[in-house]
Amino acid sequence: MTCAALPAELAAALTRKSHGLSLSDAASRAGAMSQTYRSGGGSTAIRSEADALAYALARMPATYAAVAACLDALAAQRPGFAPQTLLDCGAGPGTASWAAAERFDTLLSFALLDANAALRALALDLMQGSARLAAPAYGHGDALALLAKADPAELVIASYMINELSETQRNVFADLAWAKTTDTLLIVEPGTPAGYARILALRARLITQGAQVAAPCPHDNGCPLSAPDWCHFTQRLPRSRAHQHLKGAELAYEDEKFSYVALTRAAVAPRPARVLAQPVTTKIAVTAKLCTAAGLDIAVAPRRNKPDYARFRKLDWGDTV
Repeated sequence: MTCAALPAELAAALTRKSHGLSLSDAASRAGAMSQTYRSGGGSTAIRSEADALAYALARMPATYAAVAACLDALAAQRPGFAPQTLLDCGAGPGTASWAAAERFDTLLSFALLDANAALRALALDLMQGSARLAAPAYGHGDALALLAKADPAELVIASYMINELSETQRNVFADLAWAKTTDTLLIVEPGTPAGYARILALRARLITQGAQVAAPCPHDNGCPLSAPDWCHFTQRLPRSRAHQHLKGAELAYEDEKFSYVALTRAAVAPRPARVLAQPVTTKIAVTAKLCTAAGLDIAVAPRRNKPDYARFRKLDWGDTV
């Protein structure tokens, strides 16, 4: 599994901002914010510059890795997609915008929206030295109100955002976000059963409005998985020493679990099957759980079939077949 690191420009900006920072204080703040998020408080726990920086140091690497993985999957399915405009909803410190700028060098316009003043200030500070993100339009205020007034964009992203909305608000957001999307809408959520459920509900709602799934699903039908299983993916990212300290972790890497859906107005080519879990390799065979256009399939490549066995041994969770 490859590691997805922050772009050098962003990593350098975070290092600059954290010069002289007490890692113990930042770890304490990050822990308190994480607890607030888990209890449903969302970004309301981030009230100051120090809070915003602690949050960014603790969470930006994983959020970036997840969004980057989703954009990679989208680009693989739609190699000709070359958006020029981005609308980043619930942008926070600007993580998704950085990921989109790295993936699509065609992007010329970046519009960000968020209700948290501390995160907005940090995002603008981090972007100051960027050649491409130095002057984004960053709206501050109620997410739904800002979205209603926003200009349409070819690529609209909401990463780790809809979990902070009520069910009624999520429905309003889905409709507004889709109305502002001229090409593709990407929604990324934590890779938990609850995050997956939110993705499924939004996916189903927008398919009735004409959306097609570009990734990760190979179809627009209902999800073939049944509880307690759920659709999610994992992306490995490297941890710096500071990141390890903030997370109270010993390993030099982290595996971020996420669920997502990319919905598009464009024509979608036939979509390949998707690997839904890490394939199991033995001396006898490689077994992979696949989501296919026809539904769930457990594919087995026996060792005696050398071409298939060799091909399946290279498969990772989230790959297409």
